[in-house]
Amino acid sequence: MMHIDLSPLYRSAIGFDRLAQMLESNANSSSGYPPYNIEAISQDRYRITMAVAGFNESELEIISQENSLVVKGRKEPRDDSRNYLYRGIAERNFERSFQLADHVKVIEANMENGLLHIELEREIPEEMKPRKISIKTDSTLIEGEK
Repeated sequence: MMHIDLSPLYRSAIGFDRLAQMLESNANSSSGYPPYNIEAISQDRYRITMAVAGFNESELEIISQENSLVVKGRKEPRDDSRNYLYRGIAERNFERSFQLADHVKVIEANMENGLLHIELEREIPEEMKPRKISIKTDSTLIEGEK
């Protein structure tokens, strides 16, 4: 498994340590099934892509609640009399959890060629967006002072 060193982020960004810790904890989770990618599409848009070969839409469940995203896959047990020589497609039940940063919302999810794409977007409330503060100067003199 690839290890990502996020220590430069801790040194150069103030207030992002929680986000870095969440990313690091997700990257170090013990279960590798199903494999997934997290992609930054733009500054405020992200995509999680999960390889869910063998699952159809009705066997997958996506739950977004507060700062948590849970993806579950449930296969119905089937009476399979096939004689596999090698079985490399797992098709086993799974539950994968992701911690989302503040104000990150799930926009949509779709399936394409055995991949589940979950689109995310950071929606910062208007009162939390940067605003320009004007600087006022007092150019009037107080009576009696020079």
